[in-house]
Amino acid sequence: MVIFWVKEAFKIIGRAQFSFILTLISLTLAVIVIEASIVALQLSVMFQKKIKSNINVSVFIKDPFNEKEIENYKTELDGYKFIRSFKYVSKDDAAQSFIKETGEDFREILDYNPLPASFVVKLNPNVLDKDSLSLIIKSLSNMEWVDEVIFRNKFVYKLLSYVDSGKKYLIIITGVLIFIAVYLVYSTVKLITNARMSELETMKLVGARLLTIKMPIILNSFITGLIASLLAVTVYYFVSIQVDKYQLVNNFIIANRYFYLFTLLSIGPALSFLVTIIALRKLTLKI
Repeated sequence: MVIFWVKEAFKIIGRAQFSFILTLISLTLAVIVIEASIVALQLSVMFQKKIKSNINVSVFIKDPFNEKEIENYKTELDGYKFIRSFKYVSKDDAAQSFIKETGEDFREILDYNPLPASFVVKLNPNVLDKDSLSLIIKSLSNMEWVDEVIFRNKFVYKLLSYVDSGKKYLIIITGVLIFIAVYLVYSTVKLITNARMSELETMKLVGARLLTIKMPIILNSFITGLIASLLAVTVYYFVSIQVDKYQLVNNFIIANRYFYLFTLLSIGPALSFLVTIIALRKLTLKI
């Protein structure tokens, strides 16, 4: 019986070649785009965490103060959960950094150091978003000993918003292609069913079981989905070779390669199988 189902499934491909090719192309594209969406979403999360972990603010200390008070300031900063770490920059450290960056020594003109001491505060990426940042800066600014809080990573923050927008558009595009693939598979199954209607009616008359009638069509769709997944795997290997020069992305893909291969090989057959089951739900033994 299984051999009969397989033979009939391949006969269906031969009878509806154009529909098979069109469905295969759409399914392959759907598998590739779905997988690309998964990779892109995972990469965006990784990049967001990496970028957020490097976001910091400068908390400038009011003058005058003495070095003994610095320990109290550090204790106060330790109490905030949104702070991951901080580093104290003394007035002398600030002067040395200024001279190194600009090449100009203001001490040749001024007999005092006008640069303020500060803390470079790295924020906890797990609680960092667009709305929380303003609240964090406000909380730090409200401390009595703080003169000013400066955030210098505005471009990075814009980049994070662009990544979020890109994810939304990617999900929309993926949804559209999935819908097209589902529609084509559904239409192909309906076309095959209608074309074989007289044959199916004859099978009903001779007492064929419903499973015997449906299974060749289901196998046909499953084979189409499997071929689409295999084509997508070929594309995956080609892309993997191309991104080899991008160390960070390449390492990420290599680390998750078994997961990606599993999803690539699963999406095509699963998608076509489920759509076929839905398309055949009205096919009964009634004559």
